[in-house]
Amino acid sequence: MKNIIKTDKAPAAIGPYSQAVEVNGMVYTSGVIPADPETGALAGGTAAEQAEQVFTNLKNLIEASGTNMENIVKTVVFLKDMEDFAAVNGVYAKYFPQPYPARSCVEVARLPKDVLIEVEAVAVK
Repeated sequence: MKNIIKTDKAPAAIGPYSQAVEVNGMVYTSGVIPADPETGALAGGTAAEQAEQVFTNLKNLIEASGTNMENIVKTVVFLKDMEDFAAVNGVYAKYFPQPYPARSCVEVARLPKDVLIEVEAVAVK
């Protein structure tokens, strides 16, 4: 049975999808963007500033599901520009303790609302 995760501490879905879904003790998030959950405004103009908001939103979403950042086993990071990889890594390391989750990072042509970064994750409960 799947459990739909929803919280006001992460941006609301902007389409026909759930913020996160739990199935058999696994939590799958949708892509998280750097929007302030209260105002909908996008965070700063740099990838590092946007990454701070993304990982804050992700942390809030994961905690709303009943688990924590230490239990994330896989992330996928979408960057508009791979030149931002090092800056995003610096922020990433602040939110994820060792041992780090598995991760993919890809450059994409465009992201929702023209943000610089979007992240999705899979966690265990």
